[in-house]
Amino acid sequence: MIRRAILAPTFLALTLLAGPAMAQRFPDRPITITVPFTAGGPTDTIARLTAEAMARDLGSPVVVENVTGAGGTIAAGRIAQARPDGHSLLIHHIGMATTATLYRRLAFDVQTSFVPLGLVSDAAMTIVTRPDFPAEDLAGLVGVMRARKDALNLGHSGLGGANQLCGMLLQQAAGAQLTTIVYRGSAPAITELMAGRLDVFCDQATNTVPYLADRRIRGYAVSTMARVPGIDLPTANEAGLSGFEMSTWHGLYAPRGTPPEVVARLNTAIRAAMRDERLRARFGELQTQVATEAQADPAYHARFLAAEVAKWRVAIQAAGEYAD
Repeated sequence: MIRRAILAPTFLALTLLAGPAMAQRFPDRPITITVPFTAGGPTDTIARLTAEAMARDLGSPVVVENVTGAGGTIAAGRIAQARPDGHSLLIHHIGMATTATLYRRLAFDVQTSFVPLGLVSDAAMTIVTRPDFPAEDLAGLVGVMRARKDALNLGHSGLGGANQLCGMLLQQAAGAQLTTIVYRGSAPAITELMAGRLDVFCDQATNTVPYLADRRIRGYAVSTMARVPGIDLPTANEAGLSGFEMSTWHGLYAPRGTPPEVVARLNTAIRAAMRDERLRARFGELQTQVATEAQADPAYHARFLAAEVAKWRVAIQAAGEYAD
């Protein structure tokens, strides 16, 4: 009994010291950021730039791993089950919010299985077509979609992907349901678009800007309410689709149970990355906005995610698009 009385306070003291000690040792090996989409796509690009900048602040390697499939749910499920020590992270875009409604059966809960670490970027979507598409502007595109809906195809990279969501909104706004072709990523869809085998596509400006500049694809509008500097396209709202709005944001997540001290250290690295001049320059070239200090806050990120889940639930239920 006496021995227990002596050991109990000692154990308690060691437990209380464990948190700060862990934070001081973190990271003790390379951190992996898992990307739920293919290499070379917009999310992969954002992840690699962010990883490089975070590594400079952490003084430790931050590597990127691509785990594709099922609209990002395979990667998310893997991180939800990962050891919560801060060395296994997930980067995800707007699809993190829509997954909660699109998929009826998930091995994780979008809002409780992860710790939001902070938003990192925000980008407009662009509505584009093959270069020889017979429409001069967005109103013309909508007219052709309505008149020839049975003969036109719309590409996306899987349920829950940003381009699928944007295409869903575009079809709702146009009142036309096109034939859907699913690709393994944005890159093959763009290739098919340039070759004239795909008619309509909606993708992040991060991915389409180089092709628009070379006129290898045709652009009609950006999806945000404000025009995007560096992209000579009107907003969908001002081009005739009243109220049309969507942006593709990216955020980082850790598994539930990650110690607060580790979350704080990771968030410090994210904030440092957002101030990194090399990252800011590359994001600017990609027409991608860097998250503000407020947006990089974990509490803000958690509130924002909850609001996005609620907003997209309405749009997805209206479209009736669900995974099996």
